Amino acid sequence: MEQNSVLSLHQIKRCLTVDLCCNIFTSFTTLISSHLIALLFNLENFQLTNTKSNKGTARKSAHRTPSAVPDIVISLLGTMSDVISVINRNEFWSNGRLEQDEYESDSSSGSEQEHDIEMSGAHDSNGGIDHQDGSIVTPGELITDDPIWMKGHGTYFLENKTYSSVVGTVSRVNRLLSVLPLKSRYIPETGDHIVGRITDVGNRRWKVDIGAKQYAVLMLGSVNLPGGVLRRKSETDELQMRNFLKEGDLLNAEVQSLFQDGSASLHTRSLKYGKLRNGTFVQVPSSLIVRSKNHTHNLPGNVTIILGVNGFVWIRKSSKMDLSGKTTTTGSGQSDHLPGSNNAMSVSITRLEEESSWEIYSDKNDTVTVSVRQTITRYANVIKALAHCELGITEPRIISAYEASMAYGNLGQLIESETMESLGQDVINSEKMRGAA
Repeated sequence: MEQNSVLSLHQIKRCLTVDLCCNIFTSFTTLISSHLIALLFNLENFQLTNTKSNKGTARKSAHRTPSAVPDIVISLLGTMSDVISVINRNEFWSNGRLEQDEYESDSSSGSEQEHDIEMSGAHDSNGGIDHQDGSIVTPGELITDDPIWMKGHGTYFLENKTYSSVVGTVSRVNRLLSVLPLKSRYIPETGDHIVGRITDVGNRRWKVDIGAKQYAVLMLGSVNLPGGVLRRKSETDELQMRNFLKEGDLLNAEVQSLFQDGSASLHTRSLKYGKLRNGTFVQVPSSLIVRSKNHTHNLPGNVTIILGVNGFVWIRKSSKMDLSGKTTTTGSGQSDHLPGSNNAMSVSITRLEEESSWEIYSDKNDTVTVSVRQTITRYANVIKALAHCELGITEPRIISAYEASMAYGNLGQLIESETMESLGQDVINSEKMRGAA
């Protein structure tokens, strides 16, 4: 209705402009006709006087009459120019007002239309979005039948209607509709701490499976050499690539950069990265791993866990470097009571770094006691229980579920569906009691 009223207003303005032009032209023609009549009357008088008068009088009147004719013509031309200028000014003014009114009406109608589009998800189920932002849809389900929306990831367009192609939640950004899948492959981001598996050894590079759509790449220049030597990689190092990492080896690394096709480039230029040993591997959905500053945690029972952002989890026996890092943190706070302890600690840390730098590519596992193996297995089953209950996997939840699992003596019982649901409920209840939920 508002658009119809705006259009009628524009039509009225155009009609008024046309009437104004018609009135001006009418007055102009009336003025011209009056001047023409006067001109004809003067010419007729000139002919009459020319036949009755003598030559001298006729010459005088003839000399006087032509002088009057140009004055009349000049006045007519001046009147015409004035009328034309008035018409041009009125036409420019009317056109400018019309264009401004049309622009304002278009902008107002556009803003109202955008407002209607934003509100259609909540109030309009026929011409707008049938599902609100964040609602869950299934493949083939109609999202909207309004063709004004653009299709994004997880959607497809058919007969001016947008449908979902995956199971996920509806996401709306301006006029872009997309569906975020509930479960999907890992999408790498720069700075992610990940766990991967070597799949191929190529020309100065390794291909690493990180659970993404494409294999990641670990360049030879992005790893530390045994002994911590800092130098350019040579052909000899290229020939020894399989001595560093070979097919099937697990490693933890950091995403250094992303290529244009979305694949990741990794690096292991730190002692906390490298080949993984003395543990077991667990895979969970990447969406359950909560990003944090630190993804390596020392857990009770002499166990260290690495929570890869890509959903790959490594549980291992705590090494000397893990324990030294923990004692360094606590020892720095006790430096006031123990003079010179920082120097001794730094020397021991340096020696441990040298030893670990030689062991980062070793294939030989350390001796793992039976109790530590059972603890590692318990933590692995606890993480599977959290994933079964679709709970975000964090260090506090792992410890809480581990403490709740101590009531079950049989480790195999922890992977039963009823037991996993019970552990998940215990974790939720403990968080509610602490006020974290």
